[in-house]
Amino acid sequence: MAGSRSFGMSLVPRSLAFRVIAFSTGWAILALIVISTVISTLYRQASERGFDSLLSAHLFNLIGSVGVSGQGALTGSPNLGDLRFSAPNSGWYFSVEPVAGGLTGEVKSSSMTSPIPSPPVSEVPFNAQFQRSYLIDGLAGEDLTVIESEFVLDAQNRIGRFRVMGNRTELEGEIATFDRRLFTYLSLFGLGMIAINALAILLGLRPLSRVRDALAMVREGGAQRLDGRFPAEIEPLANETNALIENNRRIVERSRTQVGNLAHSLKTPLAVLTNEGRAIGGPKGTLVAEQAAAMRDQLDHYLKRARVAAQRDSVVYRTPVSQLLERLVRVIEKLGRMKISLDLPPSEIVFAGEREDLEEIVGNLLENAAKWAKGRVWVSAREISPTGEAQRRFSIAIEDDGPGIPEDKAREVLKRGNRLDESKPGSGLGLSIVSELVNEYGGRLLLERSELGGLRAVVELRSV
Repeated sequence: MAGSRSFGMSLVPRSLAFRVIAFSTGWAILALIVISTVISTLYRQASERGFDSLLSAHLFNLIGSVGVSGQGALTGSPNLGDLRFSAPNSGWYFSVEPVAGGLTGEVKSSSMTSPIPSPPVSEVPFNAQFQRSYLIDGLAGEDLTVIESEFVLDAQNRIGRFRVMGNRTELEGEIATFDRRLFTYLSLFGLGMIAINALAILLGLRPLSRVRDALAMVREGGAQRLDGRFPAEIEPLANETNALIENNRRIVERSRTQVGNLAHSLKTPLAVLTNEGRAIGGPKGTLVAEQAAAMRDQLDHYLKRARVAAQRDSVVYRTPVSQLLERLVRVIEKLGRMKISLDLPPSEIVFAGEREDLEEIVGNLLENAAKWAKGRVWVSAREISPTGEAQRRFSIAIEDDGPGIPEDKAREVLKRGNRLDESKPGSGLGLSIVSELVNEYGGRLLLERSELGGLRAVVELRSV
């Protein structure tokens, strides 16, 4: 059940505007269908009542226009006031026929060119008013509605059968024409209403786009809070978001302050231990000095990890990558007196973290490349989109034409203090610091063979 429910929800678009417009459109279509059905039904009922009333009026007019002559024949020239009774096979007919009592002759409309039979009384009986109504085929293939009545014409109880026939097909055609016009007009009205409704919804949701754009500016470091005037319904959301951003900033600053206080509080005791160890001299003094230095290194290492962990998911710290790379390359070129090739993307990449951390990552890799390169160092940056990963990421690649690192030794150089070649100056901490910082930001560090012949260090980190 949970799986089918989640599958059903996945078929529903996540757009709020689409859902509201789809719901209002569905409701409008349903309402218009109901309205058109009701109007069509009412029009049909009114048209059928008018049709039946017209036939009844013609019937009573016909009864009043026909009499009996002295010879017992039907006489009269009915004028029902409708030219359709004069046009041959028009679908509108009347007839008067004798039933019993020595009555002869027949009176019929000029439109009735052939006899039209009537069903037996046993099939369609008369009602209490001596009338009956039925449907029958006309002379031209049309459907006819017939109103029939038997009436006593004189004192001798001579009875005539009066029939008035109306064109039912003509009535159905008029109803169908009305239904088509009704559908056309309501469709045009519905399309206009849906368009206006969709426009009103989209305009009403535009402030949400402004909130999204403002949040994007905060995330990218272009603003510190959500600024601008928002509708009363959205303003509480903006205020709460601003409060959340400010609270996040306070937490990070408080953590940084506490880290600094801890570092300063331990700095003096460690310095005293180091100096005392040197003053004591000998194996014991050397041991004390080394352990104090190790404590200082471990303290710096874990304080930095705590600071990075507090900042990695912050919406405040954002660092443009291109500017930082250009500045670091200039510095390394001056120190190493070599030309470094720099390949940057056309659009700016923004690192989701603090500038000092990215400087330490790139700076260590650049120093390492400049130290081992024979003459060429190449730096590049680009956006990447790994398959199946929702977050945006970018990579920085630093290559040199030095001796490189054997594949089986790549893991060892990432350990703190490990050095593969003691001929070059250094502490062996650079790559391990880079690896730890990258891991804290949820990134990845790859050490590969470069096409230049040396090491290719690739760092993948989150971007915004």
